[in-house]
Amino acid sequence: MEAEIRNRPAFANIRVTLKQGDRLIAESGAMASMSSTVEMSTRFNGGFFSGVLRRVFGGESLFINEFTTRSSGEIVLTQPTPGDIECIELKGNTLYLQPGAFIACDPTVSLGMGWAGFASFIGGEGLFRLKVSGQGRVWFGAYGGIFAREIEGEYVVDSGHLIAYEPSIHLRAGMAGGIFSSFFGGEGLVTRVTGPGRIYMQSRSIEGLAAWTNAHLW
Repeated sequence: MEAEIRNRPAFANIRVTLKQGDRLIAESGAMASMSSTVEMSTRFNGGFFSGVLRRVFGGESLFINEFTTRSSGEIVLTQPTPGDIECIELKGNTLYLQPGAFIACDPTVSLGMGWAGFASFIGGEGLFRLKVSGQGRVWFGAYGGIFAREIEGEYVVDSGHLIAYEPSIHLRAGMAGGIFSSFFGGEGLVTRVTGPGRIYMQSRSIEGLAAWTNAHLW
């Protein structure tokens, strides 16, 4: 199975070429187009109860789709928001994804739900996160561009910009500065991440877009 990320960074999409016997797991609603030779089957995201938990607490779809073909074909996957897409190959390691970031993965990748903690919730990142582990490729997307950073000590990320991180990263909610600066400076609460480990961030946030839109509607 071959895959390429096209039209990045603003309007990235994934073009996957399937051969006989290939399988691809994708988020519900991610398919933009596919060959007539490609077959799609839908199932619960990790079983009924796990699927419900991911839907209610993780912001993921209740169902996932599996694409196969008896000959050959292609499928194009995309995401709801304009932005970049990143592909990470897991080699027995684990990566945590924030709600809504997951797009697709190889069938050898295990999808689970992990507890993110109250610090993540206070920082606007949610109580739970999607846990991807095992062997194979994982594709995740963002609103805006994606950039990575290796964290050794502590690093401050504005709420809504953290999209993925390694298990060795710890999250803590806090203020950008003092009480006056944090709230009147427009930053409010932030997420303080502590390494060592790698984090992935998006250059834009849906919350920022919503706030800007609301301010210009009145």
